[in-house]
Formats: sequence, structure tokens, C-alpha cells
Amino acid sequence: MTRTATATSAEGSLRGRRASAPGESRTRLTVTLSLLIALLGVSALAGLAIGSVQVPPGQVWGIVTHALGADRRPPDWSRARETIVLDVRAPRVLLGAVTGAGLAVVGTALQALVRNPLAEPYLLGVSSGRPSARSPSSCSESPCSAPCPCRWRPSWERWALLLVYATARTGGRITSSRLVLSGVAIAAMLTAVLDLMLLTTDRGNETRAVLAWTLGGLGGVDWGTLWLPSTALLLGVGVLLTQARNLNLLLAGEEAATTMGLDVARFRARLFVLLSLVTGVLVAAAGPIGFVGLMTPHIVRLFVGGDHRRVLPTAALGGAVFLVWADIAARTVAAPMEIPVGVLTALCGGPFFLWLMRRDARRGTDRGVA
Repeated sequence: MTRTATATSAEGSLRGRRASAPGESRTRLTVTLSLLIALLGVSALAGLAIGSVQVPPGQVWGIVTHALGADRRPPDWSRARETIVLDVRAPRVLLGAVTGAGLAVVGTALQALVRNPLAEPYLLGVSSGRPSARSPSSCSESPCSAPCPCRWRPSWERWALLLVYATARTGGRITSSRLVLSGVAIAAMLTAVLDLMLLTTDRGNETRAVLAWTLGGLGGVDWGTLWLPSTALLLGVGVLLTQARNLNLLLAGEEAATTMGLDVARFRARLFVLLSLVTGVLVAAAGPIGFVGLMTPHIVRLFVGGDHRRVLPTAALGGAVFLVWADIAARTVAAPMEIPVGVLTALCGGPFFLWLMRRDARRGTDRGVA
């Protein structure tokens, strides 16, 4: 009871501090969201303009407004440039924004769910259960050979989710430590299986295609790919915003959250399923792009505080901006060769992870995996 009273008292104190300056908090949130929305627009314009074929921003704007029917003037650009902007880069930029936003939101919720600042979406192990996001033709023009991982694509993700859930659930409850450890263990096993399948695949094109996917990337996307990740993002953000108060309670500790009326076990199980499904859909569309869901929540908390009603929408916009620019860099840093965007996010996220781990250790808040 002492721990419960302490946690509840701490939460009440936090609420008091928030209530002391509500106008200031709302102003900061409004300014931050406005800047991020404007930055996302600029980032999208840059993503449409920058590439192996440079398209002037004014011409990009004309192509987009003309396609939307807002500009009736005769086009002064070539058909090839219009195709590049609308059919090649636009779906890619939108998928980057959707994936970045989704991973950031999932990471934000997961850090509260397991009460670990080092948590990220792939902690649940789902990403390792999706060896191919596209049809077998992504490997080659002809159907895949028997050992190719593409042939197993329909059910890997589903089984990964069920395995993590089954191993984490004991006595009708899912604890944060078991959830984390189960996700890590299942991810390790499925990654080993995928590596073995790649090793035994005879056809070089298939191996290279699947290996490129495992590094994460936005290339080759079309408009038909966008509807499912977009739906998953809207559903995930909508549900999580309604559960923002419960996420805040969970940060105070399980005992404190239970005292405040939250059924922690049921809430954690439902959120686990939701976050796993959203992550799985995003991974299916773009591959396992790491560290976006780890870095973004910590960065946006510096500007809007720890209240999930503010963090969730801010993290969504921040993640979208970050991944759009990461993809721009992936297309241009080593042009004409394209670097998998997951490589660049790992190069940014690895040092950030180490810094965060050392910071929490110095503060005495390192909780290991629990």
C-alpha cells in the first residue's frame, strides 16, 4: 500500500504541476504541432523534388495541383517528370510518412506499456516474422523456388503474434517483463529461421531481394500499397488517443493504475494485440525500419512533456518528418545506388540508444527489460 500511495501521490503532484499552467502547455503544443505540420509539408515537397532526376519545387507544386484539379493551366512540364512525381515518388513519400508516424506512435505506447524507455515496436518480435512484404514476383520474374522465404509470407506474421502472446501470458496475465522477453526470444528464433532459408536459397536474385527487404526500404511502392498501412495508422492513433489517460496511469506503476480503476492485465493484452497488428502491417509495407519508434517519443517529450494526449499526435508528425528525410538521404547519399533506409535509421538510432541507456543508468532509472 505504501508503494501505491506513493505512486498515486506522485501522479497527483504531476497533475497539479500540469494544471498550474494549462495555457502555457496548450500554447506550446499548438506551436509544436503547427511547426511539425509545416515541416512535414516542406519535407513532402522535398521528397517529390529530390532524386536521381531533379524536379524544380515550383514544377512539383504545379504537377501536384494540376493532378488535384486546382490548376487548370496547360502543363509546362514533360510527361516523364509527371510520371516520376505522381507515380514513383508520391506513393513513396506518403508511405514514408505513414510508416514513420505509425512506428513513432507504436513506440510511444509500448514504452508506457512495458514501462521501459528503451522499448521500440520491434520489441514484440513481429518484424522477424514477416520475411516478405510483397508477392513472390518481388524476388524474380518467375515464381520462387521452394526454399525461398517469399513462399511462406502469408502466415509468418500471424504465427509470430500468437507465439509472443502465448509465451507472455501466464496465469491469465501478461506482465511487461514476460512480454519483452517473449518478443526478444521469438524474434531471435524467427530471424535464425529466415537466415537459414536465405542461406539455402540457390537463386541470387531471390536472396538479394529478400535481404534488401530485411534492411527496410520504401522503393517499389505503388498507390495500391498505401491503403492498408494508412488504415492501420488511423485505427492505431484513434484507439491510442482514447486510451491516453490509461497510458498515463500505467507509467505510475501497475499498483497505482489498479488503484485508479484500470484493469492492467486486460488493458495490456488488448494493447499488445493492437500494437502488434499495426507494427505488422507497417513492416509488411516497408520492411523492418528500426529505431524510429525509439528515438521519436523521447525527442518530442522534450517539447510537449509526458502526457500521452500531447505526445501521441506530436510523435506521429515527428516520425513522419524523420522518415521522409531519411528516405531522401537514402536516395541521394550514394546516388545512383540507393541505400536501404533502415540502414540510415540504424546509424542514427544506434548511438541514440547507447546515449539513452547511459543517461538512464546515470539517473538510476535503468530497469533492464522490465
